[in-house]
Parts: sequence; structure tokens; C-alpha cells
Amino acid sequence: MTAQAPVLRQHGNSYNIFILVLTVFSLALMVVLLLPLDDDTRQLVNLYDNIICVIFLFDFAMNLAGSRPRRAYFVGQRGWLDLLGSIPSFGFLPFTALFRLARLSRLGRIRRLLGGQNRKQLVDDVVKNRGQYATFITILLAGMVLTVASILVLQEESRSPGANIQTGGEALWWSIVTITTVGYGDFYPVTFLGRLTAVFVMFSGIGIIGALASILASILVAPGQPAEPTAAEGSGVAAADTRRAALPVADAAASNAIAEELAGLRAEIAALRASLPADPR
Repeated sequence: MTAQAPVLRQHGNSYNIFILVLTVFSLALMVVLLLPLDDDTRQLVNLYDNIICVIFLFDFAMNLAGSRPRRAYFVGQRGWLDLLGSIPSFGFLPFTALFRLARLSRLGRIRRLLGGQNRKQLVDDVVKNRGQYATFITILLAGMVLTVASILVLQEESRSPGANIQTGGEALWWSIVTITTVGYGDFYPVTFLGRLTAVFVMFSGIGIIGALASILASILVAPGQPAEPTAAEGSGVAAADTRRAALPVADAAASNAIAEELAGLRAEIAALRASLPADPR
């Protein structure tokens, strides 16, 4: 009896690029946690790291459920390292931060998947499925801008005695309000670095909101594609093309007929004027 070849869950290039960039960003957050941060800023970074862990757990579950047999992914593709790198810390399991290094395995696997393709094929896929790429990239950029902006603002504003952004929740709320160009004004930065970050978020928000609006418009108002003619309709289509080609000739003939009618009317009017008696006055 022949052994069945293992089947692994396949994702599109747009999804793989999304996970690849998110993995690199999560490793950057690990480096940030090694820096001297305030307690509030450290809690905020841990919150973002746990959110990324939830996304990675979802990715692990999809890969495991879509692989046959499942050990082909869990063991053969080192899925167990993906699981280790996706365990959230929740603030009371600090030792699990060491498991984040296991994300390097996911990073290497996705790079191999993308690197094994021809560059021209990858470019063609981007052009063909640009809507998916635009959606993933826009969502990813929005999340990264919110994360970086809230961390920078909280770290800088918490050192200023006159600042009103003092907690991670306030920094995240300010980032969301600013990137959506709403600007309630209840929280605002007062330091130089905080205001510089605000300018970056404002300009980023304009581009991100515009991109989301264009993506939504392309989904709601999709251009219709003309149907290809069938073999049975071939003669009818050819006849229609012949009629369309004959339209200029028919228009010219109609114009000549109208000109002849006008010339005849002018001649009749002139004859009627000549037959009228002269004015006795």
C-alpha cells in the first residue's frame, strides 16, 4: 500500500507577507522590552505583544487544522515552535518571554515559502490580487502606526509633569482618535517628541483612511466584466460587427438624402415666390 504524501495548509502570498511583517514587528517589540521603560509603557508593549500572540495562535490553529496528517506540520514543519512563540504572557508569566525566540522558526519558514517562488510570478500575483495585498498592508500599517505612536507618546509624556497622557489606555485612545482624523482634544501631547509623533500619526491617518475608503469603494462598486461570446453567438456577433462597420456609410447616405430634400424645398419656395402677383403699391 502506497503511503499518502503529506498535505500542508497553503496560504496566499498576501497572507504570508502579512505574517512575515508581523513576525518581524513582534521581534522588534521584544527588543523594545529590553530597553529601560516606564512601568506603564512596559505594560502597553506587553499588551501589544499579547495581541500579536493571539493572531499567531490563530495562524497556528489554521495551519494545524489544514494539514494532513497534522504531525506533518507540527513536527515536520516545526509547528511546535510556532506554538511556543505564540503563548501569551498576560503579565503574570514573564518567563514565557523567552519563548518569543521561537518566532524565528516561523520567520524562516515564510521566507523560504516566498523565496522559493519566481520573482516574476510574485509580481504577477501582486498585480492580479492587488485588492488583497492592499487590504492586508493597510490593516498592518494602521496597527503598526497605532502601536509605535502610543508607545512613543506614553514613554515621553509620562515624564512630563504637565502632560495629560499618563496611562497606556489614554495613549491608545489618543492614537486611535488622531489616526482617524477625529481629534476630540481630550488628550493631546505637550512635549516636543510627542507633538512630532502626533504630526506623523496625522499624515499617516490621512493616507490610511484614504486607502481604506478606496478599498471599500472597490468592493462595493466592482466594475463589470464583459461576457465572452459563445460559439453559438459567433454568427450574431459577426453580424453585429458588420452593422457597426456599416454605420458611417449609412450616415453619409442619410446626410446626402437630407441635403437633396432641402435643395428641392428651396427650389419650390423660389417658384412659389415667382408666381405671386407683384405688390400694386
